[in-house]
Amino acid sequence: MPRIYIETYGCQMNVADSELVLGVLAREGYVAVDDPAAADVVLVNTCAVRAHAEQKVLSRVGELKRSKRPGGVLGVVGCMAQRLGPRLLERVPQVDLVVGPDGYRGLPDLIARARGGERAAAVEFKAWEHYEDVPPVREEGAAASAFVTVQRGCDYRCTFCIVPMTRGPERSRKLADVVREVERLAGGGGGTTEVTLLGQTVNSYHDGTHDFADLLRAVGGVPGIRRLRFTSPYPTDFSERVVAAMAETPAVCEHVHLPVQSGSSRVLKRMLRRYDRDRYLGIVAALRRAIPGIALTTDIIVGFPGETEDDFQETLSLVEAVVFDDAYTFRYSPREGTPATRLKDGVPDHVAGERLERLVAAVRGIARCKNVGLVGTTHEVLVEGRAKRGDLLQGRTRANKVALFTGPDAWIGTYRMVRFTGTTGSTFAARLVGRELAVVG
Repeated sequence: MPRIYIETYGCQMNVADSELVLGVLAREGYVAVDDPAAADVVLVNTCAVRAHAEQKVLSRVGELKRSKRPGGVLGVVGCMAQRLGPRLLERVPQVDLVVGPDGYRGLPDLIARARGGERAAAVEFKAWEHYEDVPPVREEGAAASAFVTVQRGCDYRCTFCIVPMTRGPERSRKLADVVREVERLAGGGGGTTEVTLLGQTVNSYHDGTHDFADLLRAVGGVPGIRRLRFTSPYPTDFSERVVAAMAETPAVCEHVHLPVQSGSSRVLKRMLRRYDRDRYLGIVAALRRAIPGIALTTDIIVGFPGETEDDFQETLSLVEAVVFDDAYTFRYSPREGTPATRLKDGVPDHVAGERLERLVAAVRGIARCKNVGLVGTTHEVLVEGRAKRGDLLQGRTRANKVALFTGPDAWIGTYRMVRFTGTTGSTFAARLVGRELAVVG
């Protein structure tokens, strides 16, 4: 029985794609293993959003090639594979195959050819590909929560972003197909109760008949689904219909990741974002009116070409105005082939680095103040598993707050009521609120 090891880098879309890859190969008799040295086929599923991510992957491929078994196959799949294509085969001679996100269906054939000594790259876009006939192989023990891809590709053209070149044009799955997948998850032996809908601009979903509002209502109405999340949305795709569906569908969680990228309208225009500062703040206000207490997180880039200190100050003031619960902050990373690389007025590294430090301090200060205010409050958490440190369980609230507390492994995948007893600023210490209040199932 052939063995497959896959290592995943990047976003939730890549996690979901790795599950598809395992599904494709499971039909050929492959079984997943946790040790690359024990695998007949080793695949690295890659991210191309930032240069640092690519360098990390190349370093890891260098390590994996040294443990490559005689007759074994080493492949690179995903966004970096799509971006570099055959160049990656030239750059790393030990790599046998390179496959983009639309080429996973061909993996069995490419692996067979690699065993015969033929190295190949499959990086063609296929606008019809949704892998509807491929049941994903999801991680054992993680059945309570699942990613479901509803949209692939992106039609937006943000000047800093490589995604349209690595994921291809936007296309949405049929609503009925998504609902059937969720029904299988919720009705299966593992009993999935939380689903996260995935797409590059997920709330621009439209299958030709149904929009994202329809999708939220349909998936949120599947029996057994207690929590419904989605990522990553685009700000201006929060139509009145979508906001209403969020507010009126009990399963939809009170958290939205709302990428802003910059608080300066001038910079947003250079980024080709489809909103300005005021429009973004209007969307925030609409979400908060409809869903009181909603938690908001975001993505922010500093040091974009042409960003002045005044522009950066506008970003800081927007962070303070919105009062984000958290933010992923990045220094601008030029990506080959993106329009932003043609902009000449780059921000010096030391300036961008200093701005990033100030931004991180501002975000952490605001998040800490919000979280300190939650100490002593009680929340339902879905127990996700063991925490990375200490002999503690990790649970997550509907508002995406992470709590650490003591408890047995038997609680993993169940819902528990906990009281926050303290915070580090980003996570919470918690304790169970009476066994009689524990919610199982």
